[in-house]
Amino acid sequence: MNKLSTVLLSSLMLSTSINAFAGVQIGGTRVIYNEKDKEVSVQLRNPDDKAFLVQSWTETESGAADKTFAVTPPLFRLDAKQNNALRILFRGAPLAADRESLYWLNVKAIAASNSPEIKNQLQLSVKTRIKLIYRPSALGKSGPVESASGLKWRRSGNSLQVTNDSPYYMNFSALTVNGKPLENVTYVAPHASKLFALGSAQSSGKVEWKVFNDYGVASQAFQTNF
Repeated sequence: MNKLSTVLLSSLMLSTSINAFAGVQIGGTRVIYNEKDKEVSVQLRNPDDKAFLVQSWTETESGAADKTFAVTPPLFRLDAKQNNALRILFRGAPLAADRESLYWLNVKAIAASNSPEIKNQLQLSVKTRIKLIYRPSALGKSGPVESASGLKWRRSGNSLQVTNDSPYYMNFSALTVNGKPLENVTYVAPHASKLFALGSAQSSGKVEWKVFNDYGVASQAFQTNF
C-alpha cells in the first residue's frame, strides 16, 4: 500500500471512529446542584447501533481530582439504542454558603466490542465536560440572568475587565465590543473579576453581553458603555 493510500485509509478510519462516538448524548449542557437536593440525575442516551463503555467522574474548577461529589455508576456499558442515568451525590464537604461553587462533570465514552479483532484496531475515546454548579440555599430561587445586568466593565490595558459582584457564575453566550465579538470568552466567577482580550485597541465603546441560564439557554442582551 502506498503512502497516499495509507493516509487516506487512516483518515477514513479516524472519521468513522469520531462519528461513532457522537452517539453518546448527554441530556443537558450543565448541572445545577441545589444544596437541598439529595442527588441529581443526568440522562445519557445512545442512539447509535454500537454499544459504548461510559466512564464518569468529577473535577474541581481547576481540573484537579475531586472528592466533593460521587458519580454512580462510575463505569458501565451503554448498549445500542438504550438510555441510562448518572446519579450525582454530594458527599457533604463544607462549601461556601454565600456563592456558587463550580466543578466539572466528565463523561468519557469508548466503543465497546466483544470481537478479539478490536485489540488490533486504534481505539479512540471522546470525553465530554460540562459544568457542575453547586448552589447554596441562601441564594434563594433566582439565578445568573437576574443579576447579569449588574456586571461592571472597564478597559484594562489591551483587555476588557468584567467584575461580577453577584454570587452566581456568569457564563457568557455572547460578548461584543462596538458590535464586534470577542474571542475565547468563557465565564466570570462570583465576587471576582476577569480579563478578556480586546481584538483591537479600543479605549471606549459599547459592551453587549448575554449569559446562559440554568438550562443552557441564552438570555436577552444587556449593554453598557465603558
